[in-house]
Amino acid sequence: MRTDPLSFDPVLVGNREADAWAAYYRHEWRRFLVAAVGMVAAGLGMPPHRTLAAAWFVLRANQVWSPYPDNRPDAARAYMRRFYELAARSGVSLEPAEAARLEVEWWRVHRACQHEPGVTVDHIIEALVDLYAYVYCVERDAVREAAVKRVEAMDLSDQWVHAGCRRDDPLLARERRALVASYAALRAAVERQPPVRTMRVRR
Repeated sequence: MRTDPLSFDPVLVGNREADAWAAYYRHEWRRFLVAAVGMVAAGLGMPPHRTLAAAWFVLRANQVWSPYPDNRPDAARAYMRRFYELAARSGVSLEPAEAARLEVEWWRVHRACQHEPGVTVDHIIEALVDLYAYVYCVERDAVREAAVKRVEAMDLSDQWVHAGCRRDDPLLARERRALVASYAALRAAVERQPPVRTMRVRR
């Protein structure tokens, strides 16, 4: 198991998140859970029992967020708070409630960009920068490239959804590459800059 919870393999995390996004939009929740387990394992390196619990909270958060327009943002934040509580126990220095708020906020902004005039991809980028800077303890400018690349992946995902969510659609492969590139940029940003907060480990 890794000793540094903020060190991760961008290829593994990006691929697992691509799997999760596809399963989310197809409402294939068992596949989503499998992808979430892989994503959490690759991203945080927690023990197996904690990884499974964290993946379950990510699944439930996405399930209560998924309906439109009658979703449950408060419940999504509550589940993500429990996810970040487990992340904090593994050594990530953050306040779970604030991390959960920032996580669900970019979900909200992305959905608003899809359905509301005046909300643009720039708003999504800023929401992601807020989240990354907080969770990974780095300056905002350091993670902007990662946020931009992730928004590129979102745009490809949105195109894929509008085209019918087919698993043989080449857009999925392009989305996957964009997510891997985003995580590669994020890891590079974390490695270039010393954390601005001191990490703590909870047992």
